[in-house]
Amino acid sequence: MRSLRDGRRPGHSVHRQHRQHPQDRGLARGLALDLGSSRTRAWIPGQGVVADTGADPASDYGQGGRPVRRGRIVDTESCGRMLGRIADTALGADRGDTVIVLSHPVLAGSGHRAAARDILTALGPSRVIVLDSARAAAAVAGPQGGGPLLVVDIGAELTEATLLVDGRVRDARLAETGTSDLEPGEPPTAVVRAVLDMVMEMWRQDRHGALLGALRKGPLLAGGGALRPDITNRIALRLGAPVRLTDDPATTVVRGAGLILSSVLRHASAAPALPGRSG
Repeated sequence: MRSLRDGRRPGHSVHRQHRQHPQDRGLARGLALDLGSSRTRAWIPGQGVVADTGADPASDYGQGGRPVRRGRIVDTESCGRMLGRIADTALGADRGDTVIVLSHPVLAGSGHRAAARDILTALGPSRVIVLDSARAAAAVAGPQGGGPLLVVDIGAELTEATLLVDGRVRDARLAETGTSDLEPGEPPTAVVRAVLDMVMEMWRQDRHGALLGALRKGPLLAGGGALRPDITNRIALRLGAPVRLTDDPATTVVRGAGLILSSVLRHASAAPALPGRSG
């Protein structure tokens, strides 16, 4: 079980004032991606979720049809082909006026983040933004009044718990356990236990009572596991706290990435033109 204290530094803001990048000028279109271990989801402004695809066993993907395992890219070539097909369908072949936003696990290693950025850059957009899934989920949850927020993302092969304070990552934990590890009909004991263990670890490290404040408001549950009442009800019971869900927990992260994408596109379209150039 990995945590923020394994080397990651806190202090990543959920909501940022986007500085104008030279490559932002002329941005007109965009694509948001949630690259998961079992599903890859895509979102574009004005249309919402336009792709929700799983692995194709008949494809040439490595690792049993899935280029991502336990939240890490294990086959960059196959991952690039998969994302390329999504980008071709959503954006067309000419992507010179586009921005692509991709979410990753909060504790994804530097290798995963670098591989993701390289894959997206090769697709030819004007700009690439890579951000963590907890900040994306928080964007969907809406303003938290500056208070603490606990985001629990329950995926197929990963479960993460992230404590955000004033929009910044205060602590994060990861367990390589997810819903795909459960046999059909098996109680979700392993997943619920993973969540409880991570929250207790965070509790022991919390020096300012932020976690208690987040639990009082209720943790935000995201990911496909949040669609299962047997998981959400047990978490609420064991934590002794209400849990909160968005209207579609499975797409919370990609929709949050989409909201951030929309903000970037609005910023680019509203920025004044450079001297000597047309807007």
